[in-house]
Order: sequence, then C-alpha cells, then structure tokens
Amino acid sequence: MEALREFLDGHLVGREIARVLPLAVNVLKTYDPPLSALAGTTVTAVARHGKYLDIVAGEAGLHLAVHLARAGWLRWKDSFPAAPPRPGKGPLALRTVLAEGDGFDLTEAGSTKRLAVHLVRDPADVPGIARLGPDPMDGSFDRAAFARLLAGEHRQIKGALRDQSLIAGIGNAYSDEILHAAKMSPFKPVRNLSEDEITALYEAMGATLGSAVERSRGVAAGRLKAEKKSGLRVHGRTGEACPVCGDTIREVSFSDSSLQYCPTCQTGGKPLADRRMSRLLK
Repeated sequence: MEALREFLDGHLVGREIARVLPLAVNVLKTYDPPLSALAGTTVTAVARHGKYLDIVAGEAGLHLAVHLARAGWLRWKDSFPAAPPRPGKGPLALRTVLAEGDGFDLTEAGSTKRLAVHLVRDPADVPGIARLGPDPMDGSFDRAAFARLLAGEHRQIKGALRDQSLIAGIGNAYSDEILHAAKMSPFKPVRNLSEDEITALYEAMGATLGSAVERSRGVAAGRLKAEKKSGLRVHGRTGEACPVCGDTIREVSFSDSSLQYCPTCQTGGKPLADRRMSRLLK
C-alpha cells in the first residue's frame, strides 16, 4: 500500500478531478459530502493510514479514503471510453476521471464485496482509520514502542501482528513473511516472547516491510500485485522449497484464510496441526 501511495502521489497531486463515479452498490460508505463535491477540486496530497489510501483534495481538504480489502485493486488508466460504464457490470466499483482524461478505476474480484470508499472531511471520521494502531513504518515506532504494545498481550503472535488496532498495516501476507524472517512460530503466544525474541521480531518487521517498499518503488500500479507476490518467501508458496533451508513450505487453513510457514526455520522441524485452534505440537 505504501508503494501504491507513492505511485498515486506522483500521478495525482496538483491535478484536477473531473468526476468520481460509484459503480457498485455497496462501495460508497458515506453520503455527506457527496462524491460530486470532488468535481473541480485539485488533489493536494495522497496519504496512507494503515491499509487505507487517503486522497486529499480541495481547499476544504476533502478526504477520499479507500480500503481495497482482499480482492480490490486500483488500476490506472491513460484514457477512458466516451460512454460511461453501466453500474453493476463486472468487477468495476468506482471510477475517478481527471480533467486531462486519465485517472483510475477501483475494481474488486469475486462475489464477496468488501472494498470500501469514504468521502469525509476528516480521516478520523472513518471508523477503520480511527481505531488504527501505530504504523510500523513511522520513524517514531522504535523497539521500545513495539515492546509496550506487546505487553499484556495473550494472543498468538500471528493474530497480534494482523490486528490493525494494535499495529496498522500488516496483513496476512507480510505477517507470514515477518515471522519467517524472525524464525518464529505463528502460534507462539506473545506472553512467552523473550526480550531477545521481541528484538528479533521488531528487526524482522522493519527489514521485511522496508525491503518490500524499496522493491516496489517506481513500479506501475498495475504491476504492484505481481511484484509483491514475486518477493514473498513463504506466503502463498505452499509445497515449494523454503529459500533459506530448502524444507517444504506448509500451510494451515482457516475458514476464510490461510497461513504459510517453514517447519525447519520456524517450528523446530515440527508441523503445525492444520485446524482452526492449532497449536505447535510439543
């Protein structure tokens, strides 16, 4: 998302919005101000709050906050057909057209529609943004701040890393990658982490996220998803060889997601039971 923010910052800031068209029934979560208020405004900034993109426009500082969810994406277009698209057709959820004729589409694949767009006067008016924890990419997020967040936690580390109210912006894929880099079981209880393990986890988080941003810098929006997948070591690579030790990457499936890990690197060679309430086999 940070790489996508940088891409949009370079393509939107200083440019005038001609119109914004909602094309899926449930994509727009707010009604005041209306999307028509963006017509004729100039984009002044593109920010990121966790997994939310925040396009700021106009003298009044309207915020078009976008959460792409699991199956959503942003596709940059150099031009659009003359005829406006019909609502409810295909994956197209929202279209933003600039005065020069280019702009972007928001799309969402699949039948489960979770992509969300809010137009607000203050990003804190978006409930998902208001409850976000600190961003690990923020310069003030040091090892001591990380340790304070973990104090008193009773969850497994995988769930804690994915909790947006605890730490903003880490999802399923990069939590797998961070834990692999830290050589840590996803089911290890946070309360059992030693000081050295907290340090290793903090350093793995910074290195993994920093490397992902650097690798994606300058990549066009349409290629960012493919670039992300190409840089992942364990997530989405069930059955492949671990690039560190050569062991077979394994998976634990849940009702609506899955995680991937390397037994040799992360669990002492022992497989995790593939059931919802799994724990590391002892």
